[in-house]
Amino acid sequence: MQDEYYMNVALQLAKSVQGQTTPNPPVGAVIVKNGAIIGMGAHLKSGEAHAEVIALQMAGDHAVDATIYVTLEPCSHTGKTPPCADAIIAQKLKRVVIASVDRHDQVAGRGIEKLRNAGIKVEQGILAAETNELYTMFFHYIEKRLPYVTMKTAMTLDGKIATVDGESKWITGEEAREDVHSYRHTHDAILVGIGTVLADNPQLTTRLPNGRNPLRIILDTDLHTPIDAKVITDGKAPTWIFVGNRVPKGKIQLYDTYEQVRMIRMNEQKIDIKQVLQFLGKEQITSIFVEGGASINGSFLKSEYIDQFIVYIAPKVIGGENAKTPIGGDGIAKINEALSLKIASTEMLGDDIKLIARKEA
Repeated sequence: MQDEYYMNVALQLAKSVQGQTTPNPPVGAVIVKNGAIIGMGAHLKSGEAHAEVIALQMAGDHAVDATIYVTLEPCSHTGKTPPCADAIIAQKLKRVVIASVDRHDQVAGRGIEKLRNAGIKVEQGILAAETNELYTMFFHYIEKRLPYVTMKTAMTLDGKIATVDGESKWITGEEAREDVHSYRHTHDAILVGIGTVLADNPQLTTRLPNGRNPLRIILDTDLHTPIDAKVITDGKAPTWIFVGNRVPKGKIQLYDTYEQVRMIRMNEQKIDIKQVLQFLGKEQITSIFVEGGASINGSFLKSEYIDQFIVYIAPKVIGGENAKTPIGGDGIAKINEALSLKIASTEMLGDDIKLIARKEA
């Protein structure tokens, strides 16, 4: 129970920096000696000191013969910072308790092996389920080199995202809308289609105290994004626009005056979801939050690149054959070809139901 207590402290430290360490994972570390915490730390930003190093610096010479609790296996290789395993060995800790084993091919058990070879007792698996949940997106990215895709939608009990006249604000309540912003904060990027930009002129930012604004991605085959759209002019976050290969270079150059805007011209007339995700993966974008309309959602369904589906269901009924549903496009022809997900959780947010479904590993 004592190990779980201190590991939970480390886990809360890791959760406190979720969303700001990409492409690195959020990690928390706590050093304990004689029943007292003598050092703690969280990895704050890629390229800066890791959680273990910050905790060791706080503990100083008192770290000798102490125990360190860390949410993810200490690294054993030199990247932007020196190996954390070496730092633990150098300060002569006697025990290391690890929640999750790192699946990165440069670590993957090597940190544990190095520590044990130095005579340090290593235990693993404490609160592993909780930390593996935290590292879902990170593990997905390092194993597949593709961003983890979360699709979100808000709908009525009868599955409508807007009325027959197109009105959609607000289907869900304030609690659900605030929850959406927490996902924007923890994902690297938010993705929408040109239809959303033209209909709502959104900012696609995080309206939370001290929230982090994600990269904004727009899929715009023929480049209809207005030059005065908020995502172009507000400067609150970078905006990447994917366009088809028929868009004239002269039209693309009209956006050059905005430093935060990057235009990505695809090799084909249409925008292929797989190619977009491969491009983002190479750019170290580890996760995207899809908040598109029915058309974009339909494209992701067809591509089969949906890892997590979050649905907010409001206790309202709209009806109408022409009222839009969450996923458009051609759809799936046969039931046995439908995207199969597993319900991960359900909860109430105010008067609304929040449901999370995930692709099984």
